[in-house]
Amino acid sequence: MKLFPESALMQLEFDKVKALLAEHCQTAYAKAKAEQLRIHTRLSFIEPELRQTHEFKTLLQNGIYFPNDMLLNLGKELKLLAIEGAVLSAEQLMGIRTLAENMKQLFHWFDAERKIGYPALLTVISGTYYEKAIAALIDEVLDERGNVKDQASKALAQIRMTLAQKRSELRRVFDRVVAKWNKSGYVSDIEEAFLNGRRVIAVHAEYKRQVKGILLGESDTRKTSFIEPEETIELNNDVFALEHEEGREVYRILKFLTRQLSAYAALLNTYYSVCGEYDFIRGKAKLAIDINGNFPVVHDRAQVELIEAFHPLLFLYNQRSGKPVIPVSVTLNEKSRILVISGPNAGGKTVTLKTVGLLQMMLQSGLLVPVQPHSQMGIFKQLMIHIGDTQSLEFELSTYSSHLKNMKHLIENANGRTLFFIDELGSGSDPHLGGAFAEVILEELAKKHAMGIVTTHYLNLKVMANKTPGIMNGAMAFDEKHLLPLYKLIIGKPGSSYTFSIAERIGMQPHLIQRAKTMVAEDHFSLDKLLNRAEQDVRRLEQKEKELNALLKENERLKKEMEHTLQREKHRQQLELQKQQNKINEERIAYMKDMERRLKQIVFDWRRMESQEDKSALMKHLHALLFKQKEKQVKEKVRKKLDAKYVETGGEVKPGLKVRMLQNNQVGTVKEIRDKKAIVQLGVIPITVDLKNLVVVRDKEPGDDKEKGVDKRL
Repeated sequence: MKLFPESALMQLEFDKVKALLAEHCQTAYAKAKAEQLRIHTRLSFIEPELRQTHEFKTLLQNGIYFPNDMLLNLGKELKLLAIEGAVLSAEQLMGIRTLAENMKQLFHWFDAERKIGYPALLTVISGTYYEKAIAALIDEVLDERGNVKDQASKALAQIRMTLAQKRSELRRVFDRVVAKWNKSGYVSDIEEAFLNGRRVIAVHAEYKRQVKGILLGESDTRKTSFIEPEETIELNNDVFALEHEEGREVYRILKFLTRQLSAYAALLNTYYSVCGEYDFIRGKAKLAIDINGNFPVVHDRAQVELIEAFHPLLFLYNQRSGKPVIPVSVTLNEKSRILVISGPNAGGKTVTLKTVGLLQMMLQSGLLVPVQPHSQMGIFKQLMIHIGDTQSLEFELSTYSSHLKNMKHLIENANGRTLFFIDELGSGSDPHLGGAFAEVILEELAKKHAMGIVTTHYLNLKVMANKTPGIMNGAMAFDEKHLLPLYKLIIGKPGSSYTFSIAERIGMQPHLIQRAKTMVAEDHFSLDKLLNRAEQDVRRLEQKEKELNALLKENERLKKEMEHTLQREKHRQQLELQKQQNKINEERIAYMKDMERRLKQIVFDWRRMESQEDKSALMKHLHALLFKQKEKQVKEKVRKKLDAKYVETGGEVKPGLKVRMLQNNQVGTVKEIRDKKAIVQLGVIPITVDLKNLVVVRDKEPGDDKEKGVDKRL
């Protein structure tokens, strides 16, 4: 991305974001990459890096382990490996083995399921492969502590075996001499020590001439002499020679191993880069978690649609100090390319401008940004800014001259892929003349199809933004009642500078404020008052909208609660109906089992009976049993027919009412009551029935079916 001026990175504080990223990186590779973070202009570079960071952020938030524990700086070792004749030490070779082992774990981590779940992270190792021969070669020579194994060569095994024997023999002879000299009272408290790699005995200085051996040194106080006994001189020489021979053989083995591994130098450099890349991605993911960064929708066109965006540095600062951060939402597209923000000083205009600029830089460098995930961001080729006092003493330029010089560069170089930010456009000159020039600059930038944000106090720019296609107004909200900025951006209307309100807030004398008001042109003052009133009206409408939304949410909650209650009641009724049906089925099943048992008993008795009389009696019993069941079924059918025509009402039996007889389920009309009996007319035949065997009924009406359906469900 082309930046103007060169200090744009520092002015938008991108260097501070890079420093935060470097703190999260653990390897020298990742730290160097963070410090040299590039701002890309191609979607094919930007989107994969954003996806990688997003996937690693998901791993961290879900507590999933990722096997990238390779933190060693092996840059020097890998360079030596590529040089012919170079020799790596055992410690350096163990570092190479750690690198190879880390790659093995990475390849094993990406199983079939994770390859599908984390495709962006998989691309980091997609161009390489795991070579198990690297670790195998090192394991043949070195043990887990980094020592060269005895089996590394036959010569080394023989040398170490001989050396062990000589050391054992030296120990026995030495212990014998120490015991002898100690018995004679020659040995000091130290007894034995090593000097210049040779084993010596510490004796009192006054006895140094009474013992046979070589004087190799004395203590600082000269009270103790260190003497190599005569009996061990030859053995010490043998041990020293064998140790030197062992060192030469170890060097030869390590040199040969280094030459073998040099064939994999390019592959090991790739491994080192892969581990560094994963560390860099982890650093970006940790930074994203700190600043609440998300992965927005990215398009390969000029576009800005930030929803609830935060300035990352301000977010971190307010988080530490316990202050809330007010989000900002900004949209720049083909129809609304330039946003003119007005409002009081210290109201958040410059912070809004810097927020959009910094987030655009972060996105195009592959960093997640603190916006809502459904935000949409484009890609720009150029980013130009003009913030603050740019007076140049070197070129003898005034503030306004420097301002115009920067505006000239913007106009000449801006295009449809340019994102620009101008703080206080037209300031530093006569308000009327500077304002007119500011209009011309804004018109030219709009003709160039550039996108950007401009902050201003000029009324003419606010008026221009309302009537010029592609330019829109924005205002920083201000609480006129308490005279405090709200740091909230309102799109679609210009804002007042609240000059006189702020003067009242700081305690300026009222008569001075009044005099200043009389000196302002009436139309200018009226417009400012109109802007004040409009802004307060907007705030009131926003408050009403919040209250209405709260009521709608409460209404929706109550609706869902009612639906849940109705659903639960319906479910209860269905369960009750099912219970009733199950109860009827259970009774039928019990009856059928009892009937089956009786019939089996009758068959069993029939086979055992011999007399004809007994069999006749058994047949009568069977007939009675079957007839009773058939009679019951007939009564059921009659009862169902009656239920289809009549409804039981109950109550006292009186003449003129219809009644049902419980014994035979017939319906008739009561003609007369005699004591505890009633005369019921059945067709043309009157019969006498006990009152206790009668139930009052009436003809069924159309509404009775619906009511009865409800009863059944209950």
